[in-house]
Amino acid sequence: QVQLVESGGGLVKAGGSLRLSCAASGPSFSMYAMGWFRQAPGKERQFVASMSRSAESVSYPDSVKGRFTISRDNAKNTVYLQMDGLKPEDTATYYCAARLSFSVNRYYTEIGDYNYWGQGTQVTVSS
Repeated sequence: QVQLVESGGGLVKAGGSLRLSCAASGPSFSMYAMGWFRQAPGKERQFVASMSRSAESVSYPDSVKGRFTISRDNAKNTVYLQMDGLKPEDTATYYCAARLSFSVNRYYTEIGDYNYWGQGTQVTVSS
């Protein structure tokens, strides 16, 4: 079982950048595919980014493609989300998610694909 703790959220002006981190505890972090999701008040949780175990396969929705970058450091048991060109509509609580994956190069984009979730970190983008 893996436990996830996000950090790095905060208040930033439109056009600014933030880097979120998600530290995982537990064995075999490299066996997990990782994802980031976000949820704004009154809205459903939505997919933001995902990465395979190998880090060779990634996926983003059009809303963040070209602005957000997911990465992982298996030696540090950490996954990152670099967010550039932030917009007010990016304001949300951001959640890290993990799932054990026997496929090395598969990523997952659905909430139901993931078994483990962090507690979330708040990102607020002012205009």
